[in-house]
Amino acid sequence: MSQSFWEPEVMEETEPEIETQEPEPEAESGALSLSVDDFSALEERILRAVDLVKRERLTRAEAEQRATAVEAQLQEQAPLVEQLQTEVSGLRAERDHVRQRVERLLAQLDALEL
Repeated sequence: MSQSFWEPEVMEETEPEIETQEPEPEAESGALSLSVDDFSALEERILRAVDLVKRERLTRAEAEQRATAVEAQLQEQAPLVEQLQTEVSGLRAERDHVRQRVERLLAQLDALEL
């Protein structure tokens, strides 16, 4: 039993080691260039994504600034809008009053012609 236990080790030790052959430089450089190309493509895609994110952040910041400016302008012009609405309402009321007076005068003219 002990003999079979030690046999594989003895066999391993007595077997000559097989030398691994180095791959030829041409084959290795082809594999490396492919992986370098893949890495370069990935790096390029990442750089484009980073640029896209930067541009989107700038665009967003500009849009937020414009929105803030427009809100401030709206707040400034709100009283003017209210004043103009009041003025328009007053002018409409005045127009109705003038219309009624003109209709009354026309009615009086019609009565004179009879």
